[in-house]
Amino acid sequence: VCTSFTAEHAKYGHVKMHHGYTNVLGLGDSSTWRLPCLNRYVYMFLAPLLIPIITPLVAVERLREVELRTALRTLGLISLGLYSHYWLLLNVSGFQSPSSALACMLITRSLLAHPYLHVNIFQHIGLPMFSRDKKPQRIHMMSLGVLNLPRLPVKPVVSQFLREKQLPYHEDSYLARFRLFLHHYEELMVQTPPITELVGLQ
Repeated sequence: VCTSFTAEHAKYGHVKMHHGYTNVLGLGDSSTWRLPCLNRYVYMFLAPLLIPIITPLVAVERLREVELRTALRTLGLISLGLYSHYWLLLNVSGFQSPSSALACMLITRSLLAHPYLHVNIFQHIGLPMFSRDKKPQRIHMMSLGVLNLPRLPVKPVVSQFLREKQLPYHEDSYLARFRLFLHHYEELMVQTPPITELVGLQ
């Protein structure tokens, strides 16, 4: 209803690939978020405004790969999500015209896309990257390739666990990561990231 993607695509792309192969180049890395053709300001500030438009289009395009029943279910949920948002704006929030409600839908979804995109890239890019044949064990892969934001509710649990197990732990604030990306955009988002060699860690 909210993301437009099928549960099957979300499970495969996010749970199995991204979480299973965090920061492994070509498998679970965040390369899908890179757009080397854009400069840092367009990427960080303007490109997220298109996410609410691009996401349903990509989701519909991927329906060619699924069964008819799944495709119909997904189209129904996408329609339900968009119509529910539209209906609430007209009937609860008090918008007077369909065009103003549609404009509000686009603006609010676009503004929410900025933290969505930023947190997705801030949590992984700029941390150690691994090749398919030299990736560490999964617990090391997660502890090395994932960064915690200090205000996340599960942050104390994660940091305590990793420190007790004497595993690497990364933490930084949203603003600090934002500044890092603006200053090192070419290195982090345009050039191919270097592979981390972890001798003896496995």
